[in-house]
Amino acid sequence: MKNKTEKNILLAFILNLSFSIFEFIGGSLTNSIAIASDAIHDIGDAISIGISYFLEKISKRKADNKYTYGYIRYSVIGSLITTIILFVGSCFIIYNAIYRIITPTGINYNGMLVLAIVGVIVNFFAAYYTKDGDSLNQKSVNLHMLEDVLGWVIVLIGAILIKFTDIKLIDPILSIIVSLFILIQACCNLKAILDLFLEKIPKGISVDQIRKNLLKINGVIDIHHIHIWSIDGYKNYATMHIVSDLKTDNLKKLIKDELRKQGICHATLELENVDETCNDKSCHFDIKHLNHH
Repeated sequence: MKNKTEKNILLAFILNLSFSIFEFIGGSLTNSIAIASDAIHDIGDAISIGISYFLEKISKRKADNKYTYGYIRYSVIGSLITTIILFVGSCFIIYNAIYRIITPTGINYNGMLVLAIVGVIVNFFAAYYTKDGDSLNQKSVNLHMLEDVLGWVIVLIGAILIKFTDIKLIDPILSIIVSLFILIQACCNLKAILDLFLEKIPKGISVDQIRKNLLKINGVIDIHHIHIWSIDGYKNYATMHIVSDLKTDNLKKLIKDELRKQGICHATLELENVDETCNDKSCHFDIKHLNHH
């Protein structure tokens, strides 16, 4: 899956860069702001996707003495870069579309039709091949590809409408609609990345539910000092203190098996006796006050 993720991002880079050159030529010939803006935007996309591919390769390196968790978050940095460029690019398109509304110009809608058909086909394949992956990085790249598909569908619809109505404002208005949609998606993706760096509890994980399930295991008296986070948005980690009247390897196995069911792939457990006081003040919990089961 990891190699597939890299290959998919590389494919997206090649298709995006090649097609952006094609767009520059087509945009100048058709005088379409939707195409011209998308050409500039796609150049930014290609650069960010190229950076993402490079960072994705680095992220596959194994853990060492400098990066004890490995290089996984380099992939997340790639996602951050592509998302920011996507955000800026969408704002740029909206700005140019508003300017075109104020100062409308003639459009070669026949040329738009040809470019739009080619654009939909090329970007559809790029979006299809980047839809699956194991990183936020690929998710960001796929968002770029999805934006391009929707953008060209809108250009196609706009070209058809302009051809039959001669309303030139359709081109910039449709560009604004697509850009706003992608802008919202970029903001959502940016929030997910920030949550990851701020080590917010991963989506779909409940500390209360985990605690409740672990307390059902024979020998577990209490759980505290629970910390759960994710490195890349897919693999979840946890540390916690387990108060127990048993000291067996089987107890650890039962706890880790339960945590895996809850979506946690790696857990570090500290076992404490019932008569032991936790020295970590952040626990705010004196184990000596526990009643022995």
